Amino acid sequence: MLDRRGFLKFIGGAAVGTLATPVVWKGLDDISIWSQNWPWIPSLQYGNHENTYIRTTSKVCPSAVGTRVRLVGGRPVRVLGDPESPLSRGGISALAVTEVQMRYSPARLKRPLLRNTDGGYREITWEQAETLLLHKLADAKRKKADREAVVCISGDENGTMSELFSGFVNQMGSGRFFLMPSDAQAAAQAWKLMGGRGRVGFDVPDSDYVFAVGANVLETWGTVVANRRAWGNARPAGGKPAMRLAYAGPVQNNTAAGADLWLPIKPGTELYLLLGVAHQLIKDGVAAPADGLDVFKALVAPWTPEKACQATGLMPDRFKAVVEGLKKAEKPLVIVGSDMDAGGGTGPMRLGMAINMLLDRVNKPGGMRLIPTAPAVVQGGGTYEQLMEGDLVEYAAATAKGTMPEVDVLMVYEANPFYALPGKDIEAVFKKSAFSVAFTCFFDETARRCDLVLPNALGLERYDDVAQPFGYGRFIYTLVQPVAEPLHQARPAGEVLINLAYKLGVNLGVSDVVTMLKAKAHAIGADWGSLSEGNAYESDVVVPQKLLAYRFTPNEVEQLGKLAQTVKGGALPDKEVAVAFVGKLALGTPETAIPPFNTKTITNEELEKDMLVAALNSATLKKLGLYEGNVVTLSNDAGQVRARLRVFEGVTADTVALTLGFGHTAFGEFNDGKGMNVMTLVTPVSEPGFAGLAVGSFAGLPVWNNTRVRVAKA
Repeated sequence: MLDRRGFLKFIGGAAVGTLATPVVWKGLDDISIWSQNWPWIPSLQYGNHENTYIRTTSKVCPSAVGTRVRLVGGRPVRVLGDPESPLSRGGISALAVTEVQMRYSPARLKRPLLRNTDGGYREITWEQAETLLLHKLADAKRKKADREAVVCISGDENGTMSELFSGFVNQMGSGRFFLMPSDAQAAAQAWKLMGGRGRVGFDVPDSDYVFAVGANVLETWGTVVANRRAWGNARPAGGKPAMRLAYAGPVQNNTAAGADLWLPIKPGTELYLLLGVAHQLIKDGVAAPADGLDVFKALVAPWTPEKACQATGLMPDRFKAVVEGLKKAEKPLVIVGSDMDAGGGTGPMRLGMAINMLLDRVNKPGGMRLIPTAPAVVQGGGTYEQLMEGDLVEYAAATAKGTMPEVDVLMVYEANPFYALPGKDIEAVFKKSAFSVAFTCFFDETARRCDLVLPNALGLERYDDVAQPFGYGRFIYTLVQPVAEPLHQARPAGEVLINLAYKLGVNLGVSDVVTMLKAKAHAIGADWGSLSEGNAYESDVVVPQKLLAYRFTPNEVEQLGKLAQTVKGGALPDKEVAVAFVGKLALGTPETAIPPFNTKTITNEELEKDMLVAALNSATLKKLGLYEGNVVTLSNDAGQVRARLRVFEGVTADTVALTLGFGHTAFGEFNDGKGMNVMTLVTPVSEPGFAGLAVGSFAGLPVWNNTRVRVAKA
């Protein structure tokens, strides 16, 4: 059978064989016939072909891009950027543009599934699924002293749905609600440790010098489409740039390639670079006064430029260039993050915030802005700060050690921790849960480990919202609204949960999802009618910080001083390299996997079965005694992957760059077995130099951005 690829190859080769065979002439004749509007030619759809558009916001893309969905005869056919959305200004991300196609994905859940005793699944009705879940929850509500009633894991960090689930969990008597780890959580924890109020945002469009440390701001970090639009507007073709960009990271990714200055640093050394930058700024007299400045000066005192360059592997001239750039700029801005969107820790975040304070860039145009958080409207629901407190990685580790009680019902909402989390501790959470249920659009790796799987309506098929997506510099609230009925038997998870709560006697204070979203809009002062038309509610209001302070402790000064004495630069041992993780938005998320629409962006090598592409520079390749094209195993105590070596000089020495997003096992032919999941190599550890310190230290969250592996020829 001739498939599409074979057909294209056939046509491509036709020109060569045109004079040698009559087959091509017959084929061209057939094509000319099919190009006419003959009545026997199959049509995609008959009837109404009227074009309409609905403005909404993507819940599939982490950048929360504003979209216009084109409908033909009431059927969604294409996703476009919304020119009127502050989050897109007409732009569109490589993930959001695929949302219509993902609606028909083969991995899409079609109906509720129940696990059999043999581990397989059988289809059941919604009535059967809800009756079973209601029974399990009712039993859990009669809480036993030695058990947790309900624990919830959510993958939605910027919507009211997480507030709804947290309200349900709290009223069921547990209170254990976890968001998936992210840079948003690290930033929230870091700002809390700094004694700050509000939510940290970054005013990229109004800045004239952005220093991004680990944050891949033009590819995967924050509101990417808005960042790209700001970057493009500030650099008109043939005109004088209104913004400069410096990026520090171990790989010349898209942000590094577009930056005016790339600072190639070793993986996991962002903290050391920031300590050195703060040291030099203070030495040069750049230090806005605030409480705690003397302690902060003592904290960074040992971290001279020489020490910072030694620890990071950075060339002194580039270190000097970025410091001078920050000093000369009128509106400089420092943004700290990780290319994995998790695992970077709170330490670098706190240093980045402190440097913005040194530069007097807090609540200033083009600076770090402290944004109000939307008030909770669900009864018992957590505030934004409370939702960000739960440490899922720490909880999983404690469960694996047997120090946490067993769970009656584990609920997973639009999250895929089995694929996205490092280590195997998450397995213990599921094994020690008597019953687990997943609310998900796709039958992903985590859903395949749950007892009950409920198909959630896709973002294009349900009401939802986006409240202040991470990284954006102003308070913004947008409505997600359905453009079509849910396919198959999918139902909005919010409606299912509210209905269950009512039957259990749990009062969430809302009768349905729309009522909940109207309450949220009212609480923040947004007009529901305007939101329903696709408009965003945006506010310039910031949270005043009367007690802004450099909050670092004498204990931290001592620990960082010791770290400065022990940290070493130089080459790693033979056959050992550090791992740099590379994220690409086109490769989807753990919850979506790689959309079929985006496979054209992937090379044939990256699609090899159970094989990754490992990029490293020629000096590292020579040191390892290997050649380009060699197949190797990369291993450590956590696990191992297979990879084919490729030379790329945009990788720091003693480093191998591995791309995230491959190695799925539950999404069908477009994903399963393609590459390997690099999270297999990662083990969470305490932040460097701060193991065992109490709350108030850098060790607010586990980190895993300093992974090292051994290299052996396969």
